[in-house]
Amino acid sequence: MFISASYRFLAYLRSIKQSSEHTIRNYAIDLNALKTHLEKEFELKEPLPKKISYTGSYEMNSTVQDHLLSLDKIDRRTLRQFLSNMADLKTPKRTIVRRLSALRTFFKFCVREKMIIYSPLDTIEGPKLDKRIPVSLSYQQVQHLFDQPDTSDYLGFRDRCIMELFYSSGLRVSELVALNRHDFDAQGLVVRLKGKGKKERIVPITKNAADWIIAYLEHNERHKDFDGHLAQKDPSAIFLNRNGTRLTSRSVDRKFDKYLTMSGLAEQITPHTIRHTIATHWLENGMDLKTIQLLLGHSSLATTTLYTHVSSKLKKEVYDKTHPRA
Repeated sequence: MFISASYRFLAYLRSIKQSSEHTIRNYAIDLNALKTHLEKEFELKEPLPKKISYTGSYEMNSTVQDHLLSLDKIDRRTLRQFLSNMADLKTPKRTIVRRLSALRTFFKFCVREKMIIYSPLDTIEGPKLDKRIPVSLSYQQVQHLFDQPDTSDYLGFRDRCIMELFYSSGLRVSELVALNRHDFDAQGLVVRLKGKGKKERIVPITKNAADWIIAYLEHNERHKDFDGHLAQKDPSAIFLNRNGTRLTSRSVDRKFDKYLTMSGLAEQITPHTIRHTIATHWLENGMDLKTIQLLLGHSSLATTTLYTHVSSKLKKEVYDKTHPRA
C-alpha cells in the first residue's frame, strides 16, 4: 500500500542509506505531493491516512490501513496527469525535476522490495533543465558579508567562524553541521568530511579558519548559560545552536538569510554560493580543475567545469569596467 510503502522507503533512507534529515524531509514532501494528487485522481470517498511524516518511523506506521490505494493502481497515466497538473499550477521546472527524481527512487525501491513488478516512471521523461552558471561573489562582497555578524556576541562569533570555514574550503552546509571535534586537525590544518553518499574526504583549511574554530571551541561562553544561549550539551559537535546541541542545516540557512538581508545581497546568494565563490576564486588564482573537483567532492569533473564559465563571466565584467576604451 502507498502509505506504508512510503514509510518503509523513508526508513530505508534513514537506516540503510543514512541520508541527512534534510534529504529525508524533501523526499517526504514529494511523496505527500503525490499523495494529494492521488486522493483527487481516484476520488477517494475518504482521504488516505494522515500526512506522511519524515520524522515518523516505519515500525510506528507499518500497520496503517491504507487499503484505499494499492501501489498497483499508480500507473503511467496517473503519473503523466500528476506532471500535467504541476505544469498547470506553474510549478517551477526545477521542483518538477526534483520531484520526479525522488519518485523514481521511491518506485525503484518498491520494485526491489517486490511490492510492484515495474516502476510506472520507467518510460516517463520529465522536463530538461538548462545548466545554470553558479553565482559567485567578488572578494569585496565576501568581506562585506563576513562583516555582518556581531563577533562580540557568542552566537555572532560562531556565525563568523562558519563563514570563514565555508570560504576556506568550500564545504556543503550538511558537511559543516556534521563536523565533530575529532574531524578537525588544528595542527595539520585539515578537516575530515563525510559528503554525498557518505564518501569521506580530507580537505585543507586556512590558518585563519583554523584560528577561528579554535577560538570558538575555547570561547568562555561555550560552557555556560549566558545571554540567550545554553551551555554545551553535545561535546562532540563543533557547531552548536542556542540550546547547546548540534546546529542543523536549516538553522544555518536561516542565519544566512538574516545576514544576506543585512548585507543587501539577499537576492543574489545562498550559503551554497560561498562554495561556488571559493571554487571560482581558486580557479582564478591558478588551481587546476582536478584539484578543485577533489576538494569539493564532486563525483564528476563536468560539475566542476561549470566554474570555468563563472570565471570567464567575472573576468569579462572586470574587463568592461576597467578597460579605458570599453
